[in-house]
This record gives sequence, C-alpha cells and structure tokens, in this order.
Amino acid sequence: MKKLLYIGVLAFIFNACGGSDDGGDPPPPPVNNPPGTPTMVYPGNNELCIDNSVTFTWNAVTDPDGDAVSYKFEVALDQGFSNIQHTISSASTSHTLSLEKGVAYYWRILARDSKGAESAYSTPNQFYTEGEGDSNHLPFAPVLVSPGLNSTVSEATATLSWTAADVDGDPLAYDVYFDTGDTPTTKVASDISETSFQVTLAGSTSYSWKVVVKDDQGGQTIGQVWNFKTD
Repeated sequence: MKKLLYIGVLAFIFNACGGSDDGGDPPPPPVNNPPGTPTMVYPGNNELCIDNSVTFTWNAVTDPDGDAVSYKFEVALDQGFSNIQHTISSASTSHTLSLEKGVAYYWRILARDSKGAESAYSTPNQFYTEGEGDSNHLPFAPVLVSPGLNSTVSEATATLSWTAADVDGDPLAYDVYFDTGDTPTTKVASDISETSFQVTLAGSTSYSWKVVVKDDQGGQTIGQVWNFKTD
C-alpha cells in the first residue's frame, strides 16, 4: 500500500512539473522584414528626356531575411499620384516605357519581397519628355514645404513655403492664392520671386492655398490646393 501511494505521489509531481507530452504552446512565426527602399537612377529629378521611350533605372536592394526582391514603380501626371498612368512590376532594375511627348511626369518606386512585405516608396522624381519642336517647357508644379498638408498651426502667422523648378532653367515668378475654406480664390501675392510668403491667421480656422508658377517665356503651371488649420 505504501508503495502504491509513493508511486502516486511521484506521478502527481511529474505531471505538475510539466511532464505531459502535449508540447506546450507553438513558437511564434518568424517576423518578415521588408527590403530597403530603392534609389532611383534615371530619369533624375528635373530631367529632360530627349527620347519619349524612357528606360527607368534604379539601384538593386537586398532583403534582411534573404528573400527574393522585386520592384513596383508608378508613373503619374501629378505629384500626389492620383492620376497614375503606368504601374509596373519588375524583377530587374530597369524597364522601358513609351510615354507621351511634351508632358511632365512623376515617378516613384518601392521594393517587395517574396513574402509580400514592401518598403516605403522612394521620394518621387519629376521629369519632362521632349515635345515636337518645343522651345519652352512649362515649369514643374510647385512642391509643398510648409505648413504641412492638413497640419495644425498654433501661431498667429504662418510662412507659406514651396519649391519649384523649370527644366529649361528659366527664371520663375509666383502668384499666391490664400483663403479660408477649401477653395483659394484671393490672390495675396503676384509675380514674386521668393518661394515663401507670410500670412496672418485667425484661431480655429481652416485655410487653403495654392501657387501658380510662371516662367519668363509665358508658360505657367497651376499648383494643387494645400490645406491647414489653426487651433
């Protein structure tokens, strides 16, 4: 009887110490890390492509887990990539597209591994394709610097800032439109050469603004509408 009791106690201790063969919880699945962001090579930013058959090239990236990497790049007619003309997936580091002549384009690229993890998009490059007999190209659309899109400004004034470029190297001038609400119609600056303009703000108000870029050959490009608010 004592021997049976001794065996029972040992069995209880064994089970209490994890002696069962259920295997416990399975190990967590391994984390899949995304590849790095590719660096664009051609077309470069503010590039004038003489041939409208454009070979897009970029630097190869590696995956931290050793997975195979492919690339996706987009070509659009606007900086916000809401009007995308081409979306291309490629396992190589180049791809040729035939584009319209005399058009400003924007492109960006990301890397994707074989398990579906994606890098961030690269910063977009803007470029022009040469037109038939063109002697002047329109300026590129302005690029927002500050205030940030849909940001909140706490000060009583704000400096509206942007950048702009012209593939011909023409000098540029700017008209600035600034209003409350969603549609800026009031021109607050005309033909300025600076890429910034200070405005006075009211509290708890939504503002919108845009910039028209003009070169000295009569070409002009209307920028998109940007918004911010005050608290």
